[in-house]
Amino acid sequence: MSSIVTFIGWHDSGKTTLVKQVVSELKKLGYRVAVIKSSNDSGIQFDTPGTDTFMHKEAGADSVMLVAPDQMVLQTQNSGLSLRTLAHRYFPDVDIVIGEGFKTAKKIPKIEVFRNRDQKLRDEVHGVIAVATDVEGVAGDYVFRLNEAPEVALFIEKRFLTRKNSKEVAALLVNGNKIPLKDFIQEALAGTVHGFVKTLKFNKDIKEIELRIRLDDLEK
Repeated sequence: MSSIVTFIGWHDSGKTTLVKQVVSELKKLGYRVAVIKSSNDSGIQFDTPGTDTFMHKEAGADSVMLVAPDQMVLQTQNSGLSLRTLAHRYFPDVDIVIGEGFKTAKKIPKIEVFRNRDQKLRDEVHGVIAVATDVEGVAGDYVFRLNEAPEVALFIEKRFLTRKNSKEVAALLVNGNKIPLKDFIQEALAGTVHGFVKTLKFNKDIKEIELRIRLDDLEK
């Protein structure tokens, strides 16, 4: 499943520019990247020259999603899904999902971007793991300049994308939240579902299986 990190900051803080640059750097490192942009504005044009979503796609993002009050492109109404649910449901095949916005997202690591001290959000939100700013005198374990996109990308790689020896073969999401599974449980779950599917005499090579269960319908 995809790792997730989001960039937060006030309007005109430099988020979009930095995200675009970080996406480019991660693509150079060979990763598959998706971008989900959050906005409080309505009537936004999607993926047209000059827009933020166009910039992310131009930077090389494999997928881009816009989440606004009046729409969620893929051209549907915003159903209030969390950043984690959006990432796991729509972009399960990328290495990392980069958020822009979503400052109140729970249990999501955040990189704060700001141009002056009045824009700081660290005292209002949880999960800030790094800061990107040109303001002098900002202290912290991970503080980057706004022109240090390569360094931010390497930080993200080390923190979230270091290759592990074990490969995830099964993932379990309950109400959109990913439930950690030990390797032997993943193998047992994958083997059981695979066995049932094979009894259906599916006549194509099976590479991947997706299963969604709605308990409210099951209990009727």
